[in-house]
Amino acid sequence: MVAVNELLTNAVRHGGGLGRVALWHADGSVVCEVSDSGGGLPAHRRKPPARPAADQPGGWGLWLAEELTDEFDLRTGGGGTTVRVSSRSSLREP
Repeated sequence: MVAVNELLTNAVRHGGGLGRVALWHADGSVVCEVSDSGGGLPAHRRKPPARPAADQPGGWGLWLAEELTDEFDLRTGGGGTTVRVSSRSSLREP
């Protein structure tokens, strides 16, 4: 939940004020994809996120999302950014 909250906050703050979220269960994992229509991330932010300095008040969102999930995929460009995260779950079909 914390990872999804961070991604949604980033979408609203940096992606033009709106974001889209999709959530589903597949292959034993809960998958969440958050997208926005912002200008995309600068080139130096497109690699896996680095841990921010301990005294840095912002910039923790992508790092937290990557650390708190099992899978992390970031796609970004001029048309926006999409981050897909997934975590293994114990959910079972009834």
